[in-house]
Amino acid sequence: MESRPEAMPGGAPETPVASYAGYREPQPAGHYPPTYTPEPTGGTPLWKRALGPLVAVGFLLVKFGAKLKGLLLLLPKLKIFTTSASALVSVAAYALIWTWKFALGFVILLFIHEMGHVLQLRREGIKASAPMFIPFLGAAVMMKELPKDAAAEARVGLAGPVLGTLGCLIPLGIWLATGEELFQALAYIGFFLNLFNLLPVLPLDGGRAMAALSPWMWIVGFAILIALAVFFPSPVILIVVLLGGLETWRRWKARKSPESKRYNKVRPATRFAVAGVYIALAALLAIGMDATFLERSLSDAAG
Repeated sequence: MESRPEAMPGGAPETPVASYAGYREPQPAGHYPPTYTPEPTGGTPLWKRALGPLVAVGFLLVKFGAKLKGLLLLLPKLKIFTTSASALVSVAAYALIWTWKFALGFVILLFIHEMGHVLQLRREGIKASAPMFIPFLGAAVMMKELPKDAAAEARVGLAGPVLGTLGCLIPLGIWLATGEELFQALAYIGFFLNLFNLLPVLPLDGGRAMAALSPWMWIVGFAILIALAVFFPSPVILIVVLLGGLETWRRWKARKSPESKRYNKVRPATRFAVAGVYIALAALLAIGMDATFLERSLSDAAG
């Protein structure tokens, strides 16, 4: 779930980190001849029919984006939204579409993913809260300052998918030992969750990793995300498109400023390490999804 417009070094305190499920970017202070029968005249192409609703939803998201951002900042301050309480709320919400067993397993996988970010943030010397769950969006952790540079941002971003991938081995092992399709489905959704977060687009975990490689990768990732939004429209993807587009544009414009150049200065060895971890993770997750793919629908398996 990990989604955050990020400021450059010197950002404001009390800023959130989160994901879909993943890692949330800190918020800045103050504040992606024919052999067929021709289509009948007047027919509307599929992409145009899909574009209309996307534009309408996108307009609403922009209109209420500031209120949503303020709500996300307020939620962690409410005592009811502690880790355990928000986890129970998420389990109950996901149980409306899946069984409670599958919902519980899914929230546990989210928790493992988020703890990867928490542990790495603390290793970087950045204070971080415990995860807070947001039904149907993922989870979030809070941090009080920004990473010191792009290399640290990449390490924090990749830590979620790294630990999340290891967490997927738990349902995978149980499925291999018992043959229970519930755990096969949990392993599959876990692999998918972590792979989705590796898309090289802000504000996802993959976008964090690209901070240590090249800003051009954000443009490539955003183009991929736009294609996903057109062909597989969903509220989560539309939110990522909105937040990712704003953050990508902001950071792209600031890329030549002295502060950004200092922030993005990364040793070649570190770039190679980040690229190696990123590629290896993406390959392993793709293999995991292929190995745990269910012929039946996910809802059937979860039931």
